[in-house]
Amino acid sequence: MMIPFLDLKKINQQYRGELIEAATNVIDSGWYIQGEQVKAFEKEFASYCGTKHCIGVANGLDALILIFRAYKELNKLKEGDEVLAPANTYIASILAITENRLKPVLVEPDEQSYNLDPKLIEQAITSKTKVILAVHLYGQLADMVAINKIAKKHNLLVIEDSAQAHGASDNGIKAGNFGNASGFSFYPGKNLGALGDAGAVTTNDNELAQAIRALGNYGSHKKYENLYQGVNSRLDEIQAAFLRVKLRKIDVEIENRRKVASAYLDGIKHPYIKLPSKHLNVDNSENHVWHLFVIKTKQREKLQTYLEKNKIQSLIHYPVPPHKQSAYLNWNFQNFPLCEKMHEQVLSLPISGRMSISDVNHIVQILNQFS
Repeated sequence: MMIPFLDLKKINQQYRGELIEAATNVIDSGWYIQGEQVKAFEKEFASYCGTKHCIGVANGLDALILIFRAYKELNKLKEGDEVLAPANTYIASILAITENRLKPVLVEPDEQSYNLDPKLIEQAITSKTKVILAVHLYGQLADMVAINKIAKKHNLLVIEDSAQAHGASDNGIKAGNFGNASGFSFYPGKNLGALGDAGAVTTNDNELAQAIRALGNYGSHKKYENLYQGVNSRLDEIQAAFLRVKLRKIDVEIENRRKVASAYLDGIKHPYIKLPSKHLNVDNSENHVWHLFVIKTKQREKLQTYLEKNKIQSLIHYPVPPHKQSAYLNWNFQNFPLCEKMHEQVLSLPISGRMSISDVNHIVQILNQFS
């Protein structure tokens, strides 16, 4: 039997009774858009992240798009302003920038963490730079102390892409509370996943929160009155109810993922496989929440085929970087050697809070026998 990369059915089975109850409550309430479940989840997730505000939206991409859009409406950004972003991020991070007619400026990642390299950020800053977009890739926090220091020095906004980092923390501060605002995705495969598309924005900025809430509701802050030319991007009531159930167990999910990651890190000894790094906080706590466990190998195709033959599913996050996509043909000439090498070598192993130790040990054994 194949060991799946991610068994969503098994993950959600543990919440089955509570999810059915939550769905029943929404159905019986007769209120399906912007009801009490959304309000409660926004309050609970803001409290979890340590922020003043959480605004539920339709998905993670919309969360980022609306942050940039709100800053434009508030005259903090204008078309053509530059946004520094990691070259190796998922394309959604870049789409949010270009959708707002802002200019992405790609920066090579740190080879160990896969996140923005603070040493290279300052080299990329120009008079047009207005934002640093810090992506917490794979579930590990970017170096927010260094990034915020650079931002303060150059009077830049800091926006977090926390789509893969629910619950990641450093010195008591969680992802979503390091920058001026943060976008979250609750896509089903996330550590905190809905049963459909869902997203949220967190911020401590009252004015920004009000603007985002209005923009996502047709630009309306009051029924039939429209401040902006907005869009329809709202968190569904039933998804909010599901997320409330799963939010209560998110820290258990994270700890279980860390156990799987530790077993991989301790057990995989193959010379051709480079393991991910696990950066610790000042108090020796772990900031990585292991949304993905990503190894690197120069023999990726051979290794993935070998795993498949041994009934182990693996995935590639991500095979093609944004600057090599057809969507951005005018960037295709650009070269980011470190980023491109990562995209040629990375391979994601199965990981979830419901993986059995026997499955993990079997994967470790198969990997160590690779030749």
